[in-house]
Amino acid sequence: MSGSEPSPAERHMLEFLGHLTAERRLAALTAISYRRDIEEFIKLAGDTPLDQLQIHQLRRFVAQLHGRGLSGKSIARMISAWRGFYRFLIKEHKFPHNPCIGLRAPKAARLLPQALSPDEAGHLMEVVEDDALAARDKAMLELFYSSGLRLAELVALDWHPDAIDLNVGNVRVIGKGAKTREVPVGKFAIEAIRAWLPHRENLIHAGTREKALFVGRNGLRLGARAIQYRLVQCALKLGISAKVHPHVLRHSFASHLLQSSGDLRAVQEMLGHANISTTQIYTHLDFQRLAEVYDAAHPRAKRKT
Repeated sequence: MSGSEPSPAERHMLEFLGHLTAERRLAALTAISYRRDIEEFIKLAGDTPLDQLQIHQLRRFVAQLHGRGLSGKSIARMISAWRGFYRFLIKEHKFPHNPCIGLRAPKAARLLPQALSPDEAGHLMEVVEDDALAARDKAMLELFYSSGLRLAELVALDWHPDAIDLNVGNVRVIGKGAKTREVPVGKFAIEAIRAWLPHRENLIHAGTREKALFVGRNGLRLGARAIQYRLVQCALKLGISAKVHPHVLRHSFASHLLQSSGDLRAVQEMLGHANISTTQIYTHLDFQRLAEVYDAAHPRAKRKT
């Protein structure tokens, strides 16, 4: 803040922050983040009164921030704070318009998903089933990798013919947008689940009627954090250096299946992606292998010796 006497813009900011903490009960860290983003906005505005700013000027602010190296995600967060600030100013101080309407952050770079190599994935499945929990962990690992389930989908999975049929070899889950999809279950996953089921029966207490396929020591449905923790522990025991979590196994399922089949539409359906562009990111993972195939097979790629 400049000087001892706050400017009109700074007074508006302090009033807005007071509103956030007193009436909307925002957490202290969230309020600090809002303050930082709005202070940056006031600095960018300079001598221009806030009620006179137009969207083209805000677009220039965004370009300046991006030029400093701020990510699209960070800028999007800042724009959200600015937009909320102006909504408050319109309501409380009769500002004529919200110049943030229609303002967009630069698109964030789309990061390639992490995936294990086929050898790493195979090694991860070598969990020794020396007790009930190890048998359960192996079944979870195999099912994640076999069917590409999301963590929430595996947590919610019940031991019921309508949910999983080991004889047919398929699993039915409710994914994002409450959409139901059926995914094949591979033979190794089927074997691991069959090995786990007697342990499950022993863990479930009489009278609880627990429906979950995967339960903890207490016989109740295993939660997301517990599953994440167990996967990390399995990887550590096997000496796998790669960071292992449910999404890595889902990515590995997708990329390895795409490498083998080349069928993007089938992989899209099994992953439950509404838009094929989401699935297409996996095609980048194996570009080097495709280039090698091209060099070896395409007539125009062969060099004369």
